[in-house]
Amino acid sequence: MNDISKLLEKFPIKITVAALLIILIVYLIRKFIKIFFDKTSFLDENREETIIHFTNQATKVIGVVFFLLYLLSHFFNLEKLVTGSVVVAGALAVILQHIIRDYIMGLTYLFERQINYGDYIIINGERQGKIEEISMRHLKIRQYDGYLYTVSYSNITELQNGTRGRRRVNESLILNYRQNPDTAFKVMEEVARICNEKYGEYLLKDENGVSVERFQFNQITELNVDFMGHCLVKEADYVEASKKLRYELALAAYNSDLIMAESTSTSH
Repeated sequence: MNDISKLLEKFPIKITVAALLIILIVYLIRKFIKIFFDKTSFLDENREETIIHFTNQATKVIGVVFFLLYLLSHFFNLEKLVTGSVVVAGALAVILQHIIRDYIMGLTYLFERQINYGDYIIINGERQGKIEEISMRHLKIRQYDGYLYTVSYSNITELQNGTRGRRRVNESLILNYRQNPDTAFKVMEEVARICNEKYGEYLLKDENGVSVERFQFNQITELNVDFMGHCLVKEADYVEASKKLRYELALAAYNSDLIMAESTSTSH
């Protein structure tokens, strides 16, 4: 009884000291990494931000795990419990298999440089947005509608990354099959000419300052009379360039009385 009472008296102090020590170690690791990247420049800013963000998440999880193990060690012999029981070890492996798979795939995405903090991505062809958090188990992306979408790495079957210095703007104008295609062709070509004159600053340039791919009309792309235009722009200008192109398409369709697919009447 005396031993137990002494343990209970010292237990809160030990737990507090252990918690403070873990917090201090986590803080020092994060601080060291931050200072290291501030003093070096062998990685680009996005890559540094990604590693810092991932390290912050990883140290938080590892710190909690170490604290829980230290806490449980006062009540159980963890070494004997884990190594001495095949059943327990097997059960833990089954329970944690999805978590372990998430961790492995997360590290794979990180070290293969498939994603960076702040990248604009499309997940499984459905969810798209900007990466706001890269943790050890999941990604969080902020969609255009404002919702924050969380997905585990093991649930990602397809990942498209639009942040690699360039984006292709694709915009379509779907017309009614009764619309004369020759008239629509002329309108679309005029839209491409206007966009090149008005929005040329958005276009991606090569080392000589020449546009890599200008606004251009791509003619009919599908049997539903889908007329499409596209161009290559800088990543930072993607959203704005898309808005400008959509506006010019809508204005041209209105001014030229093009017959839209959803109605047999003119745009007036």
